[in-house]
Amino acid sequence: QVQLVESGGGLVQPGGSLRLSCAASGSIASRNAMGWYRQAPGKERELVARSISDGITNFGDSVKGRFTISRNNAKNTVYLQMNSLKPEDTAVYYCNLVRYSDNVGFWGRGTQVTVSS
Repeated sequence: QVQLVESGGGLVQPGGSLRLSCAASGSIASRNAMGWYRQAPGKERELVARSISDGITNFGDSVKGRFTISRNNAKNTVYLQMNSLKPEDTAVYYCNLVRYSDNVGFWGRGTQVTVSS
């Protein structure tokens, strides 16, 4: 099993920044994808950003140029730096890990991000 623990959510004003962290523990394969998805009320869960262990990154169209993702493989931790936040970024942000050895995915419990003045 894999456990994912998220931190860093909260309330921020429009134009502000937040940094989310997700630490993974357990049976983590050496090759995996770690990233973030979000779900706003009444909407489907969508990709925010993900980082594959070989260095490839993917971003959702709505966050390109504003969010960056990085990871520390030694600590099994992935970070999401969110800049120029907008009210429409308000959502619950979920950490995700996909283990490529068996294509099994895991989810964190989620952390709330609210962008409001």
